[in-house]
Amino acid sequence: MLSKNVQIFLSCDSEYEESRIVVFGAPFDSTTSFRPGTRFASAVMRSESYGIETYSPYQDLDLEDARVFDGGDLELCFGSPEKALADIEDFTRKILQDGKKPFMIGGEHLVSLGTVRAVAEKYPDLHIVHFDAHTDLRDDYLGARLSHATVMRRIWDIVGDGRIYQFGIRSGMREEFQWARKHTYLHKYDFKTLEEAVSVLKDKPVYFTIDLDVLDPGMFPGTGTPEAGGETIHALRQAIAKVCGLNVVGCDLVELSPHYDMSGASTAVALHAWRELLLSLEKPFIEGPALV
Repeated sequence: MLSKNVQIFLSCDSEYEESRIVVFGAPFDSTTSFRPGTRFASAVMRSESYGIETYSPYQDLDLEDARVFDGGDLELCFGSPEKALADIEDFTRKILQDGKKPFMIGGEHLVSLGTVRAVAEKYPDLHIVHFDAHTDLRDDYLGARLSHATVMRRIWDIVGDGRIYQFGIRSGMREEFQWARKHTYLHKYDFKTLEEAVSVLKDKPVYFTIDLDVLDPGMFPGTGTPEAGGETIHALRQAIAKVCGLNVVGCDLVELSPHYDMSGASTAVALHAWRELLLSLEKPFIEGPALV
């Protein structure tokens, strides 16, 4: 049993035993290749979550009706990515063993490898839906095999060919795009082919990872590696609803660097995505009409 965090995300006040989803932070950014700062995302989001409403007019659902537990932020070793990943994996495994769904807030994108290791252990037929501006498919970055630039390649090491579906991708090395043609389903620029992927994945366990830099930096400048030409929050919200119609067995939201947007707008956008993702996951247990 886990103890309730002292400060909790908005409405994530269910007792651990009765919760269906466990939200927790993974404040780690030691392999960030450009601008660090994602280690602060979960703490800032938790504090700023009280500036949004629990009710979503888009879904006619309310967080007050959800069963979500806030497990707090993990204390992760900044000197060792592998040690940090092991701690994330252990924490995720505990959540899964207790019959609950992990929802991790990063942190840099490498943290997803820790959760996927645990989720794939429970669900051997695991498939990945990945929203991002970047391919994240390098085999190494400056000689390091564990990096936020290699995270999807390391996840591929676990799940193999034909199980990673990537959307919104608009940046990466030529070799990454060439490699993806043989090993992943990479859909450039937008979410236009998402419905096709959803139809293929309807009977599969899915891990859903959202790198928030899939959004255009004009809307979401608070990130470490901004890339022009991204999606809108409206498109992301609709895409989240489609993916959450699947059997999503775990998820994460990563790569907010709140201090690069001192207006707080990027944090507000991240929290909007967080709320809509939580409610979409809880939708089968809460009555309400479809997302519009």
